Amino acid sequence: MIPIKYSRDVYLWSISAIYLIAFSSLYIQIPGLYGDNGLLPVRLVMDKEADSWGDLLAGNPTLLKVTHKLGLDTQQGMDFLCLLGMAISFLSLVYKYLRDTVTFTLLWMFYLSLYQVGQTFLWFQWDILLLEVGFLTIIVAPFHLQLQFKKLKMSYYHHHDNITMWLVKWLLFRLMFASGVVKLTSKCPTWWGLTALTWHFESQCIPTPLAWWWHHLPVWFLKLSCTATFVIEIAIPFLFFSPVRSHRLFAFWSQVLLQVLIILTGNYNFFNLLTIALCISLIDDTFLWKYKYKKSSSGQMINILASLLVYCYIGYQTCTLFSLKLDLDNYSVESKIAFTEKDLEKFLKAVVPGSIWFGLASLGYEILVAIISCFQREKTWIWKNITAVQCLIFGALAAWMFGISLVPYTSLDTITHHRVPSSLRAWHDKLEPFQITSSYGLFRTMTGVGGRPEVVIEGSNYIDRGWKEYEFLYKPGNVTRRPAIIAPHQPRLDWQMWFAALGNYQRNPWFLHLIYRLFVNQPEVLQLMGQNPFHDKPPKFIRAKLYHYHFTDSSTGPGRAWWWREEKGEYLPTITKDQADFVRALKHYGFTDSKNEKKKSASESITSLLITWLRNCIGQPEGFTFIMSLLVAASATYNFTRFFM
Repeated sequence: MIPIKYSRDVYLWSISAIYLIAFSSLYIQIPGLYGDNGLLPVRLVMDKEADSWGDLLAGNPTLLKVTHKLGLDTQQGMDFLCLLGMAISFLSLVYKYLRDTVTFTLLWMFYLSLYQVGQTFLWFQWDILLLEVGFLTIIVAPFHLQLQFKKLKMSYYHHHDNITMWLVKWLLFRLMFASGVVKLTSKCPTWWGLTALTWHFESQCIPTPLAWWWHHLPVWFLKLSCTATFVIEIAIPFLFFSPVRSHRLFAFWSQVLLQVLIILTGNYNFFNLLTIALCISLIDDTFLWKYKYKKSSSGQMINILASLLVYCYIGYQTCTLFSLKLDLDNYSVESKIAFTEKDLEKFLKAVVPGSIWFGLASLGYEILVAIISCFQREKTWIWKNITAVQCLIFGALAAWMFGISLVPYTSLDTITHHRVPSSLRAWHDKLEPFQITSSYGLFRTMTGVGGRPEVVIEGSNYIDRGWKEYEFLYKPGNVTRRPAIIAPHQPRLDWQMWFAALGNYQRNPWFLHLIYRLFVNQPEVLQLMGQNPFHDKPPKFIRAKLYHYHFTDSSTGPGRAWWWREEKGEYLPTITKDQADFVRALKHYGFTDSKNEKKKSASESITSLLITWLRNCIGQPEGFTFIMSLLVAASATYNFTRFFM
């Protein structure tokens, strides 16, 4: 078996980088989102401080329940956890031997603590995915507990590494397979008609400039791209567990290609990078030029035949199920879904339970091979037995994790879901607050069909004239402004404005608080937005309109305008700061300036003073620049320590 020592190291390095991105992206938005003057003050959800382990784990477990012992208020507690996460992930990015179980346990605990109080602005699938990946990484990472006896010194690499990395592979399978299936089970007409991508590029939250160009590609090509998406997300993931190495590499490149294309056309923060990190579970050290692997002539022939057989089968089924036809007259490829919803139901009834047995057999094989390698490669009898026991322990842990993951995974098929043992359901329910296994499925339905909805906030000092628009940093507003490139940063206010446009302000109470903060020119909130048209004095009147935005035609070109828009109606009627129903709504949600807040004592703790000083130094800078600066600094530090120390 080809070793995965270096590929595991690359995976751990990647997760360190993603943690650094996630913590730093959140840190620079805390005052405007969660501060006492922010949109969703974290103090409103921190109703009890912990004085015991029971208090800490009760309800939603978060370390913010104990940060008061350091003399920190709730916002400072969030700052503290973010700064610790940034520092630890930065160091683990630079130093290999810091990428261990202890480090990743701390990072996971910090992010979980922030997630538990993050409310609307932290309830994204990639935040949940990072928590599950983070928990698995605790298991994958080495544990640097060294015994004092030289003969019992632990190795950095272990025979059970293949078992723990298999869990990463299983998560990747669940993520991709579910993402493809839910597009069809949602019964969205654009996915069934293969027209989803004709709307996707302009309707996604924060498109990139390349999305404008991709939007204007021929319809037949976009429909073919839709077909390719289904193949990559539904069919290809089964190759993750193939015993043929070329199948796994083909699956790796397919998934990476999809993620890179998404990165180029949309700003999905660290999500695509995290998915690519999961894809590392499909490669080995030979792929990274760290191990030479020679095949026999018969082995090469079997590999070629197996590859041809699988690729031809996938190609044949793709042509059949999507009615692919070559149109030579128009130099195009016609595509149309040739199966029905009932066919899909039959497929899921067979494939979901089949994939479970297939996964169980694959895991059993990895455990068996790992145990055999212990007795083949270890020289002394004591290490043969110690490593074999380790494999059994991690094998049991992997089987347990696999079993718990079946609860969310089988939601794809109702019959299979009801057959999941009650004991596994009980374990899943107990561990649900820790987010160690979840269900996934992005882009279930295509939003923005007929135009992307956008909320435009306007202010004025006169009710009948002088209305000026508030600009946001990244989301579409000014039709002549070029779409932004901001990934891997996630501007969480801009993202929630996209969701708010799909509903109404009654379902987004934080939106009313945003309006109030604009009435008082709250600096922490305004720093999350673009240029303030009322920087001298806040407006007397504010309203919000709903528009539908469209990319300009290809004949117009992006040089003049990237968007054109049409007004659809009123999102929020004209209001004033002291309007009775507005004030009543703010009080109902607790969005009022608390006059009974405890004033900080003159003798603040050293930790509190340090956190405040760092916040004053850093502030809320532009996210992309801040994150890239940290990554460049980590790279420079790594190279300096490597070559000069």
